[in-house]
Amino acid sequence: MPRVARVKSKEGIYHIMFRSISEVNLFLEDLDKIKYFKLIQKYQRKLQFKVYAYCLMDNHGHLIIDCNGADISKIMHSINFCYAQYFNRKYKRHGHLFQDRFKSKMIKDEKYFIILSAYIHNNPKDLPNYKEHVERYPFSSLNDYILGSNSFEILDISFLSELLNLRNKKNKKAYIEFVKKCKSEDTPIDVEFEKVENVYKSERRIIPRHYAGEQVIEIVARHLNVEKNRVHIKYKRQYVKLRAISCFLMSCYCDMSQKNICKLIGNITQTRVSSLSMIGMEMVFKERGLLDEFLKSA
Repeated sequence: MPRVARVKSKEGIYHIMFRSISEVNLFLEDLDKIKYFKLIQKYQRKLQFKVYAYCLMDNHGHLIIDCNGADISKIMHSINFCYAQYFNRKYKRHGHLFQDRFKSKMIKDEKYFIILSAYIHNNPKDLPNYKEHVERYPFSSLNDYILGSNSFEILDISFLSELLNLRNKKNKKAYIEFVKKCKSEDTPIDVEFEKVENVYKSERRIIPRHYAGEQVIEIVARHLNVEKNRVHIKYKRQYVKLRAISCFLMSCYCDMSQKNICKLIGNITQTRVSSLSMIGMEMVFKERGLLDEFLKSA
């Protein structure tokens, strides 16, 4: 039976659920969960998406991801592919780790977003040590919302916090109470959130990803004061910066595949594009003026 096509929108917010195959847990120790978070952080920098909630259990995980203009399949394939490689190498095994492809469901309204975040945060309820205190589970974002922290440096707490005004202590207490009641995605919201006047709510700003590859190379070359056709020159150290930054920006802001970047630059492998993209990412975030100039010029 053919797979059902995934409903996707690059401006969407998604509930993502992934699970391991039945014969092995996805995470065999805490360090594995930490590795998964590090991979999210890596690709978050590379693809500029946002995470609004998470919970990693031993055999499955939940995420709420705001694509922010990127492709959800590209995001999850990058993270899960790298994690499977890490897991198989570490535990000396071969073959599939994840059960089928990840599941995704688009979140279409604020009410469902609130219920879903509570459902995700209540996942540790079946663990003996956390049955009465799900907020203490270290691999869930609930504790970050309570403390206003960002334990694994991947979480954007502003969206949910501003939606429910979690700076208000009564609202924070009401949210924790609701989390502990939330047994499914259909749980009604039966707690009261206190409304506060003039609460600031930030608007979501979706990063546009429609730029042309040639446009990227031209802007980067102008910023670096080199001729744009130098991007095609291989084995010249002075042009690595042009090639690296161009690869990163094309991968992130043009949403180009490595294969298409290879065609545009010429005489380069997909593996080299991947490594140059990571080098370029570090350069861009060290040199913030370049990114600002690119977003204004493109």
